[in-house]
Amino acid sequence: MIPEYAGIVADDCHMHTCFSTDSDASVRSMLDGAVKKRLRSVCITDHMDVDFPADEELGEHPFLFDLDEYFRTLTALREEYADRLKIRIGIEIGLQKHLGNTYREMTGRYPFDFVIGSLHLVHGMDPYYGKVFEGRSDREVYREAFEQTLECMDAVHDYDVLGHLDYVVRYGRHQAAEYSYREFADVIDEILRKLISSGKGLEMNTGGIKYGLGFCNPHPDVLKRYRELGGEIVTTGADAHRPEHVAYAFDQAADILRECGFRHYAVFEKRSPVFHALV
Repeated sequence: MIPEYAGIVADDCHMHTCFSTDSDASVRSMLDGAVKKRLRSVCITDHMDVDFPADEELGEHPFLFDLDEYFRTLTALREEYADRLKIRIGIEIGLQKHLGNTYREMTGRYPFDFVIGSLHLVHGMDPYYGKVFEGRSDREVYREAFEQTLECMDAVHDYDVLGHLDYVVRYGRHQAAEYSYREFADVIDEILRKLISSGKGLEMNTGGIKYGLGFCNPHPDVLKRYRELGGEIVTTGADAHRPEHVAYAFDQAADILRECGFRHYAVFEKRSPVFHALV
């Protein structure tokens, strides 16, 4: 008998709930969305972006929340849903060079299963709002984002995988028209080598498909290069902020990973990878 989840991606390791400033979805609604998609497991990874700039829309202290309440809520729901869905407790930290000690203390104090490290700010501005592209070409901003990712990786170490590596491309004025792995291979290869040498993984984020890029983040060429360089740890997440986007485009995920040379993907439990076969 073939196991129910053999050869497919059935674990969404990146999603947001109302604990994140940019989501109105209840935790329960996201879990119900995962059950509806018949997933094996999820990891809730709400945004903790310390020192994210305040504004009128986001408020004075955006992307911060009460971690004690977070763990109380998720722990109770993990028990309630145990017969339907495996729930892990994670977080997505926003990488900035000066926050190494802050994140080290936080991840040491709470029993996370999984920590995603993601660059959300380029020169202190989130590409989502477009201002960082004013007076610059997309190509220039993309390179600056990759260079800042490297700088942050030297300063912040307490994460398990690098999230949506080419996130910045989602919001470029021309998106992929000025982007390719080859164009930025020098700096992207340095990022990938640093991940591998430090024992960290790379996320395949299908949110890029949802945002109209036509590819996941990072681009499959980057995933393939990570594998060529010896990278083994790849996680899968849809970056959903609403229930209907849980496991978005996961029907494509296993094929993308196989085409990039992977034979397994990972989920994290207690900050350690657990691998699931794709063949």
